[in-house]
Amino acid sequence: MIVVVPVAPPREGLVLSSLVEQSPLSAAEAVSLYEVAVADVLWAVASSGGDLLVNYRDADTLPDAHADGDPEAEVRALVLDALGEDAEVRFERQVGSSRAARVGNTVTHLLEREGADSVGVLEPTAPLVARTEIDGAAMSLRRHNVVLGPAERGGTYFAGFAEPIDFTDAYATPELSTLAQQATDDGLGVGFAPMLSTVATPTGLQATIAGLEARQAADRPGAEATAALIDDLGIAVGADGDLERV
Repeated sequence: MIVVVPVAPPREGLVLSSLVEQSPLSAAEAVSLYEVAVADVLWAVASSGGDLLVNYRDADTLPDAHADGDPEAEVRALVLDALGEDAEVRFERQVGSSRAARVGNTVTHLLEREGADSVGVLEPTAPLVARTEIDGAAMSLRRHNVVLGPAERGGTYFAGFAEPIDFTDAYATPELSTLAQQATDDGLGVGFAPMLSTVATPTGLQATIAGLEARQAADRPGAEATAALIDDLGIAVGADGDLERV
């Protein structure tokens, strides 16, 4: 399976912006959280049986306010800092005016033009993902045409395809049911990966922190970069369930 990780340049106001508005995190801290989440996701893919492809956003696909500078160089620096200069990573730019178009163009090209057996799109904001989930999804794609990994609030952290679907409206909210319905409408079988939270929303960050704490208590560590940053920032889930500084 080719594992596509779509990565944006780590810039304030561009990545994890909802956390700045709805959590104790500052804009700079949100960028740092994005960077460590990306690192943990990339490490998981690198340790799996999948082939890593980083699908970066360049000036043509970024909002006007963030289309300056060299976004490709920023993404490459982030990836190589996480994996090392000798890492075997394929970089391809995203093409399309919407998320659905960008994902659809990448998946369809890899399946139909390059003849890939399967393609998985893994969100860079799911640091709790591990080799087990990635390799398990690859196995599931031998039985199902589409495999979806549920995230919080009806989202997805993973969408795998052995056959392309009509991506036109596939990523409308809620993503999980929309993707499943589109695959079904296209006559394709759908399977599901285990649910994992992302750090893209306050709800997801709360669940991620709780997951990190549970893994530490069980002496089953994971997402080391994200766990270290959360600890440094002093962010925790309070007694009322809200994010707070400790």
